[in-house]
Amino acid sequence: MRFKNRKEAGQRLASDLKEYANRPDVIVLALPRGGVPVAYEVARGLNAPLDVWLVRKLGVPGQEELAMGAIASGGTRILNQDVVRSLRVSEQAIEQVAAKEQKELERREKAYRRDRPPLELRDRTVLLVDDGLATGASMHAAAVALRQHDPKKIIAAVPVAAPETCQDVQVEVDEIICSETPQPFYAVGLWYDNFDQTTDQEVRDLMERSASQQIAGSTR
Repeated sequence: MRFKNRKEAGQRLASDLKEYANRPDVIVLALPRGGVPVAYEVARGLNAPLDVWLVRKLGVPGQEELAMGAIASGGTRILNQDVVRSLRVSEQAIEQVAAKEQKELERREKAYRRDRPPLELRDRTVLLVDDGLATGASMHAAAVALRQHDPKKIIAAVPVAAPETCQDVQVEVDEIICSETPQPFYAVGLWYDNFDQTTDQEVRDLMERSASQQIAGSTR
């Protein structure tokens, strides 16, 4: 099944997650940027608060598309020691790349969340949402970082994923929900009619809209 866009994918995913609706312990965390429109629909469908959980890839100097690790919200850093050793990446090079990506991570967190503090994650059931999984590297890093905040349960949730990636990610989370697991998979974008890049402004708008909806709901 192909999705019309991320909005439709999020609505489908919310339907697959309906057992988590209207539960006070549930929080939806989106992996920006593409995961935010999906997570917004999930949070709205489940009547749950929405926040962002950022992950930045650490690219090998000169081969930036090749990940040697990742950093995530909360100060977590993960390194792929096999890549670091095989390419003989120095500690100094790692620190330079990490510092650059940390600055961008902090910029995005401030831009997306504005003055709203991060949601409390301890003892909460967290739905970690992205628009799809190809290699699963971002979701893997996000789950490892999130685990350090002592949530009660982590559920990775995506509209579409490679079947083998779902199995790989399962190791890091308590449960994984993949609405569609087509084979052959190739790429996430192939399963969307519209897979345009999500902008920073769209992320800000959706985050603010979700926060307003939560405030309105709590005052009823």
